[in-house]
Amino acid sequence: MAGQVFATKGNLINTKKTLSLAKLGYELLDRKRNILIRELMSLIDSAGRLRGTIEQVYKDAYQALQIANITMGVVTPIAESMPIDKSVEVTYKNVMGVQLPCVSIAEPKAEISYGFMHTNSQLDKAYLAFSRVKEMTATLAQVENSVYRLAIAIKKTQRRANALKNIIIPDSEQTVKYIADSLEEKEREEFSRLKVIKAQKSRS
Repeated sequence: MAGQVFATKGNLINTKKTLSLAKLGYELLDRKRNILIRELMSLIDSAGRLRGTIEQVYKDAYQALQIANITMGVVTPIAESMPIDKSVEVTYKNVMGVQLPCVSIAEPKAEISYGFMHTNSQLDKAYLAFSRVKEMTATLAQVENSVYRLAIAIKKTQRRANALKNIIIPDSEQTVKYIADSLEEKEREEFSRLKVIKAQKSRS
C-alpha cells in the first residue's frame, strides 16, 4: 500500500489521521469486547445454575400432573378448556449495541380458570408446578438467547479488532513511514541542490 501513495505532506497528514482513528477504533472495540465477555460469563454462570434446577422443576411438575391424572382421571379436557396464556412479554435492552431479550411474565389473575366440582387439590398442585415451569423456562430462554447473541457479537467485534490490529494499523504505520522517509529524502536532495547552486553562484 505504501508504494501506491504519493509522498506529499497532505497524504502524510491524512494517513496519520487514518492511523489515529484506527488506533482509537481498536481501543474502543477492545473495550467493547471485554464488556461483552464479562456480560457473557455472568450469563453463562446463570444458565448453569438454571439448568441445574430446571430439570427437577420439570420432574416435580410431571409427577404432580401424573398424580392429578390418577386421582381425577385424565385431566386433558380441563387443560383444553384453559384460556391461552398471554402473560409472557419480551422486551429488549441494549448492551454495547447488542439487543438482549428481557422476558417478563405478568402477575397471574386471582381467579382460577377451572371449576372445583370435578377437580381436587392435586390439580391445583400440578397447576402451580407448571406455573413454576413456565417461569423458569422463560428465564432460561432469556439467558440462553442472550448468551447466543453475545457470542455472535463478540465474534464480530473480535474480527473487526483483529482487522484493525493486524492489517489496517500496520499498513497505515508503514505508509506514514514511507511518506515521511520520502519527504525527508526530498528535503535532503533539495538542500543539496541549493548548496550546489549557492556554491556555483559564489564562484561566479
